[in-house]
Amino acid sequence: MAYFDVASSAPLHPVARQALVASLDEGWADPARLYREGRQARLLLDAAREAAADAVGCRPDELVFTSSGTRAVHSGMTGALAGRRRVGNHLIVSAVEHSSVLHSAAAHEADGGAVTEVPVGRGGAVDPGAYAAALRADTALACLQSANHEVGTEQPVAEVAAACRAAGVPLLVDAAQSLPWGPVEGDWSLLTGSAHKWGGPAGVGLLVVRKGVRFAPRGAVDERESGRAAGFENIPAVVAAAAALRAVRAEAVAEGARLRELTERIRARVPELVPDVQVVGDPVQRLPHLVTFSCLYVDGESVLHELDRAGFSVSSGSSCTSSTLTPSHVLRAMGVVSEGNVRVSLPMGADDAEVERFLDVLPGVVRGVRDTLGAPVAGGGGGGDADAVTVDALGTSCPQPVIELAGAIGRVRVGGTVTVLADDEVAAVDIPAWCWTQHHEYVGERPADHGTAYVVRRSS
Repeated sequence: MAYFDVASSAPLHPVARQALVASLDEGWADPARLYREGRQARLLLDAAREAAADAVGCRPDELVFTSSGTRAVHSGMTGALAGRRRVGNHLIVSAVEHSSVLHSAAAHEADGGAVTEVPVGRGGAVDPGAYAAALRADTALACLQSANHEVGTEQPVAEVAAACRAAGVPLLVDAAQSLPWGPVEGDWSLLTGSAHKWGGPAGVGLLVVRKGVRFAPRGAVDERESGRAAGFENIPAVVAAAAALRAVRAEAVAEGARLRELTERIRARVPELVPDVQVVGDPVQRLPHLVTFSCLYVDGESVLHELDRAGFSVSSGSSCTSSTLTPSHVLRAMGVVSEGNVRVSLPMGADDAEVERFLDVLPGVVRGVRDTLGAPVAGGGGGGDADAVTVDALGTSCPQPVIELAGAIGRVRVGGTVTVLADDEVAAVDIPAWCWTQHHEYVGERPADHGTAYVVRRSS
């Protein structure tokens, strides 16, 4: 098997494994105690904190360890919002934040807070000017990820942080995806990370709160971790997490350059090998190991299953791979196709042969799924003469409404319209995105007797 999903979770780094095993014998005692075993545990914890702080670029007393990256996000957001409640209750997030940030934002809004969601462009990045424009006198906190977890786009954190600093607003950065590759630039105020993203053990997160940031921990607290993460520290896991972060950073420059070449190869060759594919995310300002593309006229679940059978572990933002059958909020915010979405995130050490084998296997996988679903043949636009055609895709799910649209567009003349009747929620995302990729005009949508009517005008 070729494991190409480190954006979800990276395999345990060999250095982390060694550190974990070694510290199991030395780090089991209570680091708050003064006897020998407690002092030994405290030394291990302090050393891990210093190593992690050095990698992040902060003071050791600004960093605490949490039970997960999600817990770090929740604690960081609620603590910062509570610390600035006299300023106001306005929160700013980007539309493509990790779900942990958006869930915290939803909880804040449910409690009476105000939330502004800053949109992104088709590349997945916010515009610094638009983000700055969202700042208000009552803004208590702003949040912006350092790099996107689904498409790899890097955000303009330094520019946004400067605008926030000028407005006197703290900026929390979710750095889970980017920390293995280097520290986050800019004058940010809070930062979070998750060890299993860089080859550390699961169950360890980190939260950094810069000195001078108003912060009031919420919920039950105790004297541990500066009162910001209650409970007994898992010292062996913390030591392993810090060791892994230090190890991957030592390899980051060389591995980043090598993996970027491999993902550039995937970005360039997939559209050549597979018709009707859209590579998404910023082509330049992106993480070196991650590339995402969407294949029209296939469902993501089938593609992932077939790739798994062929020996490749990848992930997807397609709605048809989720329990809710709703499209990825990231892909929706970007306005790109969500059907047949494949995210490849290469681990350190991934080799050329594995990538070449992936590129050999992928075209056959996509072709097989398309044949099963009755997808249209690439380039088969046709020269129809009808002024308008209506197709009924009610009761079908992604990607069938788009398949029906692609099959009908050739039956109308240039300038003619196709109306698709659909009740699948994903159609609202994928039909406009299909029009953009295929260079047709998306006229709009309107309520129908059943479902929604989506109108498309043929442009060529």
